[in-house]
Amino acid sequence: MDQPRRLWAAGPDPLQDEDRPTLEGVMRELRRVPMARLLATTLIIAWAVLFARFSWELPVSVGPDDDGTAEWHFPARAGEPRQTIPIATDAERALFDLRQAVGERGRKIVQDDRIVLVPYTQDTLRATAKRSPLDRAILARALTSIDAMGAKAIGIDILIDQPQPEDDQLLSALQSMRTPVWLAYATRASAPAEIEQWQQQFMDEWTKQLAGSQVRRTSVRFEADGDNVLRRWPAMRNDLPQFMPLALAGAREGFEYDGSVDFRVPANPERPVFAKLPIDLFSSPEMASLLADQVRGRVVLIGGDLPDRDQFEIPSTRLDGPTMSGLEIHATLLAQLLDGRLPRPAGSVSLWALALLVVLCGAFTAMLDVRPWVVALAVLGQLIFFAGTPFLLEWRGIDTYGLPAFGWLGGWTLAYAATGAAVRAIGSEQRRYAQSALGKYLPRDIAAQILRDPAKLSLTGEKRAIYTLFTDIEGFTALSHRLPPEKVATLLNAYLDGMSEIVLDHGGTIDKFVGDAVVAFWGAPIARDDDADRAANALLAMNRFTQTFSETHHEAGAPLGRTRAGLHFGDAVVGNFGGEGRLSYTALGDAMNCAARLEGANKYLKTVALVSDDAKSRTTLDVFRPMGRIILSGRSTPVVVWEPVPNFDPTLRARLGQLWDRFDSGDRTALDEIEQICLTHDKDAALSAFACRLREAGPGGGVALTEK
Repeated sequence: MDQPRRLWAAGPDPLQDEDRPTLEGVMRELRRVPMARLLATTLIIAWAVLFARFSWELPVSVGPDDDGTAEWHFPARAGEPRQTIPIATDAERALFDLRQAVGERGRKIVQDDRIVLVPYTQDTLRATAKRSPLDRAILARALTSIDAMGAKAIGIDILIDQPQPEDDQLLSALQSMRTPVWLAYATRASAPAEIEQWQQQFMDEWTKQLAGSQVRRTSVRFEADGDNVLRRWPAMRNDLPQFMPLALAGAREGFEYDGSVDFRVPANPERPVFAKLPIDLFSSPEMASLLADQVRGRVVLIGGDLPDRDQFEIPSTRLDGPTMSGLEIHATLLAQLLDGRLPRPAGSVSLWALALLVVLCGAFTAMLDVRPWVVALAVLGQLIFFAGTPFLLEWRGIDTYGLPAFGWLGGWTLAYAATGAAVRAIGSEQRRYAQSALGKYLPRDIAAQILRDPAKLSLTGEKRAIYTLFTDIEGFTALSHRLPPEKVATLLNAYLDGMSEIVLDHGGTIDKFVGDAVVAFWGAPIARDDDADRAANALLAMNRFTQTFSETHHEAGAPLGRTRAGLHFGDAVVGNFGGEGRLSYTALGDAMNCAARLEGANKYLKTVALVSDDAKSRTTLDVFRPMGRIILSGRSTPVVVWEPVPNFDPTLRARLGQLWDRFDSGDRTALDEIEQICLTHDKDAALSAFACRLREAGPGGGVALTEK
């Protein structure tokens, strides 16, 4: 007998949950993805890594270094162009501000007793009747008083960049200072929008007159981000003297720190982080003497604290907090130095590793083939981890300025979306392949249900009550020897295509083809209430098809024989069988054997199709006439069989059924009436054979069929 054509060819079942992915399998699936899609996915993944690394700002090239290779800076240094990703950079800054605000509230401190601020206030401006430049006479008197109080050091955040009538008085006070003083200084190169050439010349000439005194020049330049928020220390410039906080803290020359500013929140709102004593209080020696204890041994910072001048936005300002004066920012930076709170950011290697980790997490999450709630938990856990890690690092003292928190989210999302699209493309291809394969053996609606819920297709075997159909072409083996092989192949393929289409159109499952034989069943993998009618109608449609097919493909000297069929209802074990390397969705058991025996019994009963009473009794069709009781080969129990004859006189068909019931109940006169009907249908060989078998078997008996 010819080898059966299986439901799936060699290889693993595409719907098997037990399959485990292998490298070879992954590569095979990747080869199915169109090259354009694969390339696009790769480019998006690469962009996701770069986005997760450089979402704050892009590295900039500043030309070749000493060995002639390109020198890249990230973040950009002072005076260098900054390349930013607008939305991403804004989001990163907002998230950093949030981390800073949370961190500040978590480390509230008492008032710092090392630094005191002596600001010009609105009251000072009203008293001196001068707004800009600030009155220098009151500054001269305050310096003299503070010098006498034993201050540790004095920093003056006021540019002396244009002449004033009080210059001689201020110059005299500065020249006589015993306390180290650092006086604000700027250059036109560092602030071209604020410093004119004549101002630069005036500052240079003026500070030359302080040579030999305790006064030193110092830089007071800050560096805000593109959104005008001051978040980090300024980069040190070679054309400026040492930065004031560094100078006041006694930092060595060349010391640089460009991390984020450690802003503080007072533990008591009534007592600010730094004590503020208006400069007016130091204008008279009598009043100043009362403040000696608050100045002695402390660093004194003098400058403006005015609502409309020298005010900076800081991270907390973005969260509805106040702005901060430049004087207080200097004090904050100085305190940060004195406390040694100079956290370093994560290194480049760490940031690259984290960017890769984020993208890989997004990609692998998209490839998860688990229940949706498991995927949801995995996504939620990763988002919590990546969102919480920057806050944890900030709390642990790591500078998170430049840490791409939003970039991680964006990189993860890009990787998840790109990989998900590729996975869906592979899945769609697999689905089309599986649906195409299933569609050749299963009805379209059942194939769709199985693809949605593969559990409906038993992979281990289960006992089901099914309708089994077995067909075979009479004399096909002899015919195949008389025809050329190519003609046999063409003829057989056309025939099997037509028979398969009938099975599928009537909701059946094609089990296999055995040469010219077709094996099909109804009731698995999904059962319907009308499976009996579907199977019976399929049998009738096959009879019509084969008659037409025989007429169309009739060959001279080689006619195509009749197609015989057997239909039975019974229990069978249905599932995938054949081992791991070759699976076939098939039915095994007596129901299949009985259908095959019924098909073979047709040649003895002179019929074309036989339907067991088990199958006939479950249909609503009224097209059957009795063919008696037969004993099939291999079975001891007789089987009542019926022949579908839709073109037979319905009244006579019903009469035959009644006569058969009477005879089987013991009324032998019924056989005489049956034989009379046979005389009027002398060309109906099946009917005549039926009468002969009844006379041979007697009432309640059956005729044994010992061979197919």
